[in-house]
Amino acid sequence: MNLKATLLALLAFALYSTHDVVAKYLGATYSPFQIVFFASLFSFPLVTMMLVRDPTQGNLRPVHPWWVAVRSLCVVIAPAAGFYAFANLPLAQVYAILFSSPLLITLMSIPILKEKVGLWRMLAVVIGLGGVMIVVRPGATELNAGHAAAIITALSAALQSVIVRKIGREERRVVLMLYPLLGSVAVMSVVLVFVYEPMPLIDLGSMAFVSLFGFCATLLLVYAYTIGEAALVAPMQYSQIIWAMIFGALFFGESPDVATLLGAAIIVASGLFIIAREAMGGNSEQTPVLRTRSRGISPGSLRVSSAMRRPELTDKTDP
Repeated sequence: MNLKATLLALLAFALYSTHDVVAKYLGATYSPFQIVFFASLFSFPLVTMMLVRDPTQGNLRPVHPWWVAVRSLCVVIAPAAGFYAFANLPLAQVYAILFSSPLLITLMSIPILKEKVGLWRMLAVVIGLGGVMIVVRPGATELNAGHAAAIITALSAALQSVIVRKIGREERRVVLMLYPLLGSVAVMSVVLVFVYEPMPLIDLGSMAFVSLFGFCATLLLVYAYTIGEAALVAPMQYSQIIWAMIFGALFFGESPDVATLLGAAIIVASGLFIIAREAMGGNSEQTPVLRTRSRGISPGSLRVSSAMRRPELTDKTDP
């Protein structure tokens, strides 16, 4: 089962990477807000199918309204910022920055989940964030809004993951899915008035492609977590750097420089170390990185993952 789970996760991240290529292509012409609006709109019937399967009784009033509101805001921000980053930076550079999410989840879990982070994991976070600095190279290269957008995406994705970990046992999954979906469509509808560009049918179809691939990738990833060990599934996210180099070279004439590759290697190594420490136990009782079920960027992924979580794993403690 672990082999099957690993292959499913690799396929899921390949779909995510293909999804990102289309988003980057669309981003050359359209505002990221327009892309998110139509991707969210097309994901609406797909997510609705998940909503009607919720068997739990109750109303749609959140148990933790403020946390639900903050998470919904993250769901609105992350895809828009992510699509903007893909449109304005090389694929490999965006992925390298997004790979910092496990590091940020580890940091955020301290105040929000009261997670105990030991010396080794904290050292891995510091080293990993140093890798982000190598990729971004402040002072050595001109920073632009694309870099800021990629960092905002990583922060938003990490925060929503930690919030789900905190309130997921108490909130109905329909609440965790519905409010972000409605918030995203509502906010993007307002912004769309100012940024809308007419679209030919092929581009509209590409918008639907983004939504469908993001949705399918998330279903595959959640299923991989369901049948396999999280410690084997989680590292598969780093396969996206390979797709970034392949797709970047094929479609956009991109070639990652040495600094980007070095920084990405440091970030990946730090993330793998954190995953390994959580899997072994260490001081981690919450294992927030291992329990992140989606990439957290595509419009459908943040919602679907909330409704299809694996039953809670047994908490472990280790020296």
